[in-house]
Amino acid sequence: MVDSPRSFAVERSSLENSDQSAQPDSNSISEDDDLLERSAATEKGTSDTDPMVPDSSFEEAMEIMKSRSMPEMPEDLSCGVMFDHTYLVDSKNLNSLVFGPDSQFSKELRELQGITDYEEQPWTWNNKNPPSLTRTCHYTKGATKFMKAVKTIEEQTYLKADGKNFVIITRVRTPEVPFGNCFEVVLLYKIIHYPESSSGEEMSHLTVSYNLEFHQSTMMKSMIEGSVRDGLKENFETYEEILSRRVKLADSAGMDKEQLLAPLQTDHMSDIRLAYKYFCNFTVIFTVIMALYVLVHIFLSRPGPLMGLEFNGLDLPDTFGELITSGILVLQLERLLSMISHFVEARVQRGSDHGIKANGDGWLLTVALLEATSLPPVSNGSVDPYVVFSCNGITRTSSVQLQTHDPQWNEIMEFDAMEEPPATLDVEVLNFDGPFDLAVSLGHAEINFLKHTSAELADIWVPLEGKLAQTCQSRLHLRVFLENTKGPETSMREYLSKMEKEVGKKLHVQSPHRNATFQKLFGLPHEEFLIADYACSLKRRLPLQGRLFLSARIVGFYANLFGHKTKFFFLWEDVEQIEELPPSFTTVGTPSLLFALKSGRGLDAKSGAKSQDKEGRLKFQFHSFASFSKASRTITGLWKTKSSAIEQRAKLEEDQDDENYVDVNDVQSLLSIGDVPLSKEYNFELPIDADLLMGVFDGGPLETKTMSRVGCLDYAATPWQHARPGVLERRASYKFNRYMSLFGGEVVSAQLRLPSDDGDGWTVYDVMTLHNVPFGDFFRVHLRHNIRRVEAAAGAASSSSSSRCEILVGIEWVKSSKFQKRIARNICEKLAQRAKEVPYANPLSKQEKKYRTSSSSQSRDASDDEEGKPGPRDARTSWPRGQGPGREGLEEAEMPRPRDQGPGS
Repeated sequence: MVDSPRSFAVERSSLENSDQSAQPDSNSISEDDDLLERSAATEKGTSDTDPMVPDSSFEEAMEIMKSRSMPEMPEDLSCGVMFDHTYLVDSKNLNSLVFGPDSQFSKELRELQGITDYEEQPWTWNNKNPPSLTRTCHYTKGATKFMKAVKTIEEQTYLKADGKNFVIITRVRTPEVPFGNCFEVVLLYKIIHYPESSSGEEMSHLTVSYNLEFHQSTMMKSMIEGSVRDGLKENFETYEEILSRRVKLADSAGMDKEQLLAPLQTDHMSDIRLAYKYFCNFTVIFTVIMALYVLVHIFLSRPGPLMGLEFNGLDLPDTFGELITSGILVLQLERLLSMISHFVEARVQRGSDHGIKANGDGWLLTVALLEATSLPPVSNGSVDPYVVFSCNGITRTSSVQLQTHDPQWNEIMEFDAMEEPPATLDVEVLNFDGPFDLAVSLGHAEINFLKHTSAELADIWVPLEGKLAQTCQSRLHLRVFLENTKGPETSMREYLSKMEKEVGKKLHVQSPHRNATFQKLFGLPHEEFLIADYACSLKRRLPLQGRLFLSARIVGFYANLFGHKTKFFFLWEDVEQIEELPPSFTTVGTPSLLFALKSGRGLDAKSGAKSQDKEGRLKFQFHSFASFSKASRTITGLWKTKSSAIEQRAKLEEDQDDENYVDVNDVQSLLSIGDVPLSKEYNFELPIDADLLMGVFDGGPLETKTMSRVGCLDYAATPWQHARPGVLERRASYKFNRYMSLFGGEVVSAQLRLPSDDGDGWTVYDVMTLHNVPFGDFFRVHLRHNIRRVEAAAGAASSSSSSRCEILVGIEWVKSSKFQKRIARNICEKLAQRAKEVPYANPLSKQEKKYRTSSSSQSRDASDDEEGKPGPRDARTSWPRGQGPGREGLEEAEMPRPRDQGPGS
């Protein structure tokens, strides 16, 4: 027996009815009558039934039903599905638990729902064709403060019972309630056998759909339909709670995740199959046939006499036909070699975040990146796309696919456990063009977990936004799974306990009924729980009285003014500022809270915004709180905690990455790795002494100020220490600004300083290891600064001195990569640009600025005679004799940058 959820719905419908009139309506019969007529025999009394089935023979009756069941599985009823869950239990046992005689599950459900006077008739055979099992249950639904006790009649009929799948239809009538004779509720229970889980446990799936049959027309039809629907939803929550105590609820998200991700983990083609699929096309086949044909012709032909301009070792085409044939063959072979190169490079290249397992307990996010379609082209024609996922300050990056507008990834990325449920997942598709270059965005998208069900996220096509992406109708195919390893109750209590410390007051767990109402009101997933709600007014042209709801991820507002409903919500992470405003006439003399969202965010809630500023930020104002101080303290505390959580998470990820950094304690061993070829990238001459120029490497304020001006943030260096006689060593670390690298990136540097061989200057060796940039673990950058004194020209004052700095760059490849040439070119360009900035980044005194562009012709001529003409990368500056800068001028003066854009623009 199943106690009917209908009885609760009747209570709700009876609260609002005011029309007692009803008329017959022959056209109101449900469209599902052809399915439901099998149970009509139960209304004719016992004349068409066999003797009662004893409790002991219920299982035997199920065996008899195997041969009498309807062969097809009926469709769900037209009004929709109310219950849909999978359980780790055999379908036969689940059927006995729910519909067996004297079921303990039914007893617990009746106790919780307050049902009395329960009378359950035994199962009997119905002599309809085909015969079926039926029974009738009578009970009284307990009285509530809104209505008296209601007598209910429930008739149940088996339509199908083949041993694995069971279908039971239930008709529920409540004739004592207002309009009770006008309609009845029909429920269709389907218990379907599922394949075994990966752990070998039996599984079954229970769904319940419903329909309303109106026997008479009534003006209250729409009200009854809405009330019954809401009542069924609420009552089946109790049904689910009691059933989950008896049988284990399968983690459908985890089960689907395991099933859907299994092909990505196991179904990988071998290199031979991939090569066959890649090269089996017309271009390859035609090229091979043509090349073989020409080779056979060469072997069969005899060498001819020399003709025209030919000589020994040079055989030219004798006809235009031979020339055209040779050109076609060369082009085809070039195309074939390019395809072979791309195939090998694609097999070698792998992404850094693919396959990394998540750590910790909490909210685990798994993203399977399958494919993309119709990616837009870039200026150079070729597209090398990769995808960056961001969630709660954590980023994951896919591998780079080679020259394709329809890439196939089939990669799985997992995010470490998060204490709070994430609200959004940001997706950015970029075109790779070196670790320092500004990557070209091919499209972007945002996935809101509050607007998609788990079933939708398990297999979703995401349209990409952006002018190019929208023009090409680009899409990304993902499978997203969000699961909580701690369980909903534990996570809720831990979160509230954390919020209590920030808010400074006790936060109580809301009742399941209030949580369910809140979730239904805004269409939120079941894991979203209510923290607090306050009565207040929304400030618009006319104040609107309603309630403000607060949860872990959203701020929502709901109002119902004479049937006109207003509801909206926005995310905590979209809130940029919360401001307390003093009382005013427009807020009825009460203080108010002003929410300012980030630019371009919360557009779905624009209907409730008070205004929108020039920057595109929406502003919402709430006032007339019953207790403003209490509401303000709670709201501000929740916002501060949420806004700081993302920053803390990003810092934690950064600290974890630090553990994987290369150990640079052994500086000399790092600098002595192999013979890295160095190329001269840039040199410049300054009218300052070499000893003063070395101040850029002394670790003092001059070095810190200079490095910050060329794009190196948070610069820190250890003191120079003696490694061996005449040789000093140290370590440095810094971050790139966004002009130097879009990805930010961090650098750990090992440096050696030693005097030059001729004793006329110094040489500084620098080995840089890059982190948090694409392919940063594939290479190290070697720099060598040669700083030399430049002798004064003949006739110049002896006090005039200058120095020359020569910068050489080399790249040591730790791993092989297809992008070696592109990365090397990109690094050299950026470091050369930074070197150009160094002379102008040195703080020069205001007195000496005016001499920067002037020159001493005698000094220039002498320098040119000694060093040679300046090359295309040379940059020279000179000073009037006796006017060279001192150290104080270097450290104190300010000088503008040569460009306003900053380094690396």
